[in-house]
Amino acid sequence: MADADTPRDLCLANAQLVLPDRVLTGSVTIEAGTITAITEGDHVPTGAVDCRQDLVIPGLIELHTDNVERHIEPRPSVDWPHLPALIAHDAELASTGITTVFDAMRVGSIHSGKGRYIDYARQLADELLAARAAGVFKISHFLHLRAEICSETLLEELATFGADDRVGIVSLMDHTPGQRQFRDLDVLKTYVAKKRGMNDAEFAAHVDNLLGLQARFGQKHEAGAVAEAARLGAVLASHDDTTRAHVATSAQNGVGFAEFPTTVEAAEACCDHGIAVMMGAPNLIRGGSHSGNVAAEDLARADLLDIVSSDYVPSALLLSAVRLAEIWDDLPRAIATVTSNPARAARLTDRGTLAVGMRGDVLRVRRMLGNALLRGTWSQGQKIG
Repeated sequence: MADADTPRDLCLANAQLVLPDRVLTGSVTIEAGTITAITEGDHVPTGAVDCRQDLVIPGLIELHTDNVERHIEPRPSVDWPHLPALIAHDAELASTGITTVFDAMRVGSIHSGKGRYIDYARQLADELLAARAAGVFKISHFLHLRAEICSETLLEELATFGADDRVGIVSLMDHTPGQRQFRDLDVLKTYVAKKRGMNDAEFAAHVDNLLGLQARFGQKHEAGAVAEAARLGAVLASHDDTTRAHVATSAQNGVGFAEFPTTVEAAEACCDHGIAVMMGAPNLIRGGSHSGNVAAEDLARADLLDIVSSDYVPSALLLSAVRLAEIWDDLPRAIATVTSNPARAARLTDRGTLAVGMRGDVLRVRRMLGNALLRGTWSQGQKIG
């Protein structure tokens, strides 16, 4: 596997190399897992892979995916064995060109009512870290803790994590009904009632419970989560900022990037504060938000989009870069939203661009009929897909 086996030497030649500022016909050489040369020209050396003018781009970097949760709970209240779920999740991401992932895990639980959420992150993280140490995974995994402000046990769960866990991101999640993503309670009802099988009375009780939790713990949990992110050395992210006031608070908290702002107003405020804006690839591909919030394409056309996340559809990440290349008529800029920009936001300095000295995570991609056909995936120079 990628983290355990000795990386192999590789040369991808006669390719369209997508560099940070241009597209160059040439070859990229990877030795001992690291890019050692980028050479211009269409020559194919002996032993090299002839890419036949396909694109070669950096491996995709995913900062926020719910995919691991989908694998450990394939249906509501169905608890799937974690190690097989993690292996399947890893293989799925590798098959879509994602070579680095920050696995989002919820911290902060609700132990009462039909809308309860039981804690799982510490156990899952232990199993993920053990699997990573054993060289089970094809791609590189980091932890992303989704801090649920509107919960009962957020700070207690965050306290179980430490420096050895390599937590890369802590995001501030406030799913209090009536604001941010769920300003429209009908949208919340459609989402939660269907997922949890609630009737009208049970949904009303769920909303009342969440409002009560926000009143009791909201300020304490937000301040505590910000402090815990600093203790863990993690990047702090906001989630579903809607107003300029939300973004001002995010800036005050030291947020590095904003996940899925719900309005143009919030995205503009992020730009003013130097906070990178991340939007979901499904939003971009579908042409709008499933929650009725701002369309990612509108932010892209307004130059307010920096990073794309696959969110709940891993295969959408590469496709979104192709779509952005069409919108902007700028392939390097589009590829940056799924490679170098997320790397920068997550403080990863060893990957995300095709450059000498960088980690040898690369993709071979063929553009066909407005789509992206993945022809090969390499992690540290080793073929994984």
